[in-house]
Amino acid sequence: MRAVLWAFFAPGFFASEPVRTALLIGGGAAIVSAVIGVFTVIRGQSFAGHALADVSSAGGAASFLLGISPMAGFLGMAVLAAGAMELIGLRRARERDLATGIVLGAGLGLTALLLYFDVTTRSTTGAAVSVMFGSMFAIPASLIAPSLAVGFGVLLAVFVIYRPLLLSSLDATLAEVQGVNVRLVGLLHLLMLAFAVTLSAMTIGAILSTALLIGPAAAALRLAKRPGLAIFLAALIGLGASWGGILLAYDSYDWTPGHGWPVSFCIVTLIFAAYLLTGFPGWLARRGATLPPGRV
Repeated sequence: MRAVLWAFFAPGFFASEPVRTALLIGGGAAIVSAVIGVFTVIRGQSFAGHALADVSSAGGAASFLLGISPMAGFLGMAVLAAGAMELIGLRRARERDLATGIVLGAGLGLTALLLYFDVTTRSTTGAAVSVMFGSMFAIPASLIAPSLAVGFGVLLAVFVIYRPLLLSSLDATLAEVQGVNVRLVGLLHLLMLAFAVTLSAMTIGAILSTALLIGPAAAALRLAKRPGLAIFLAALIGLGASWGGILLAYDSYDWTPGHGWPVSFCIVTLIFAAYLLTGFPGWLARRGATLPPGRV
């Protein structure tokens, strides 16, 4: 049994405090992002999720400059961006994407300025890499409790407003007829989305956090038609990719000259592989439908 474990887990994997911290925070971020991601994909707001993740990078850069908690920086900027996107209050997809793009551009410009100040005034040369691409093994253990608390709060909020959130995501007009305050539900979704991208940005970086938000959800929706099952599968795929990526990154120190591969790369690669695999049954079905009856 020990030989089997060592074949997958390098010595010291479970004894390492940075690894345990990464497993807890990364796993929590993956579950929350997957759950919110299902509603985000159904609502057609994947671009909004990407924008919030990128805009939150300005808060991450500000945290290095001000010497505050990265979570406070990422979360503060993500919430502000979510509020700005909802304040515009546009309903049509083209106008909504236009407003989202404007917020995204402004946020990335602010990120560039703050990262410049980080390098020139605080000499934090690693700030850009940490903010944009994450540094999961460098997350302090002190962030475990607040990260899990934020994640639990988001999941609890989803449970409380599950029915109106799902109904408004599937058909906003029908939801209004049923008495759902669609504008309020939309704002709550954006706020929960801001919390989700904050957790994912702290783990795999602002640039790649969209993969953790959209990838597992899109893969799960390929496999399941029922929303509840899709949420469960998305959480499972996200958690597996997060923990699998951490394991691969840790083991890669033995494959490389002591440098190792980035955790974010490993996680995103596993998510991409899961998305491709979930599309394979549909590809077989479409191919079978196009073949002559004698060739099926």
